[in-house]
Amino acid sequence: MKREILEDLIKWKESKSRKPLIVHGARQVGKTYIIKEFGKKYYKNLIYVNFQTNTEIGSQIEDSIDAKYIINKLELFYGEKIIPEETLIFFDEIQDNERALASLKYFCEDANEYHIIAAGSLLGVAMNRKQYSFPVGKVQTLNMYPLSFKEFLVAIGRENLIDEIQKHFESNERMDKDIHELCLKLYRTYLIIGGMPAVVQMYLDENKIISTLDVQAGILSDYQRDMTKYADNSLSNKIIASFDSIPVQLAKDNQKFQYKVVSRGGTASIFGEAIDWLKNGGIVNQVYKVNPQIPLEMYKDLASFKLYMNDVGLFVNKAGYPLYQIDLSEQPTMISMGPLTEHFVAGELKKNGYELYYWESDGKAELDFVIQKDANIIPIEVKTNLHVKARSLDLYMKTYNPKYAIRISEKNFGFENNIKSVPLYAVFCI
Repeated sequence: MKREILEDLIKWKESKSRKPLIVHGARQVGKTYIIKEFGKKYYKNLIYVNFQTNTEIGSQIEDSIDAKYIINKLELFYGEKIIPEETLIFFDEIQDNERALASLKYFCEDANEYHIIAAGSLLGVAMNRKQYSFPVGKVQTLNMYPLSFKEFLVAIGRENLIDEIQKHFESNERMDKDIHELCLKLYRTYLIIGGMPAVVQMYLDENKIISTLDVQAGILSDYQRDMTKYADNSLSNKIIASFDSIPVQLAKDNQKFQYKVVSRGGTASIFGEAIDWLKNGGIVNQVYKVNPQIPLEMYKDLASFKLYMNDVGLFVNKAGYPLYQIDLSEQPTMISMGPLTEHFVAGELKKNGYELYYWESDGKAELDFVIQKDANIIPIEVKTNLHVKARSLDLYMKTYNPKYAIRISEKNFGFENNIKSVPLYAVFCI
């Protein structure tokens, strides 16, 4: 599958200030696949080391983490010469070898002519680092996420729609009605499938949405196994309980994450570490309440936040949504589309590099998202359908007078009363 992160990898390769690269991302977002493809296409040879399966190389690194020593051992083991600028060294599942992670510092300092990329699931939480610290300042990092809706369009052979969507986003001119309805239909399909590569591939192979459910369930099971593998019993139970509570948290009128929903008497001191684990593992997106001032990061409320899962399709599976009702152009009123739509928007904004915040006014009004774009704070209201009356957005605009606001809904493109109308399928343009 074509992934946009490939362009970032090419820039890294060509950079004069290149350092060893660490690619962060949750399990099964496609890190191994895309880095291997990058290595095969842009280098003469690829040295691939998986520290989960190749324990022999891992044991040899225990002797020394000097960069030249490791290069020599790799050449002997794989029977290939490692040539600066021409060979890509790929350390996969590096969270299983703390010494290999520490060695990246010495590749940066003593052997920066060699191109080396490291990746692994749960890198933010898996390392005990009792002896060797993370190589701060000696590596570059990239975040990788599930496929965006834009990447999904490419995967299913609808790449021709991307330029059309982008053109109307920039001009604010209405999209042709038939194309608009087609894009909404594809958006609803994406809601169910999500962006995990294995799930999308199953959809492409079988051309049936129902075939993807077992793949999604398998990924959720893998997440739970990781929660027990990389945390002790006490913490893992709290992680699982916190993760399982997400659908319930978002079904409340007040979607703020409440520890007492996880467990009676729950507090931040009990479950805070579990939330950090989920966030650092890339499994959830954390959206903080904010007082909208520049820079937003300085004015967020650390005690008030919402949690969304990293993939909208996994959320649909975990929450047990009736799939046929999501696929309808007009969903029944009893189906809770709000949390589902917000999951989608949160994921799209995160993939575009935005930190996520929301705004609330004394419990009387709430705005789904607030983002900072350069020196501007942009309020974003999310609607699940064509009904776009927005008391909260009106109050925000009267209070803070933003340069403009964005309303995301099923409505066509447009710009009126300083509000930019963005169809749900066009969030990737923001």
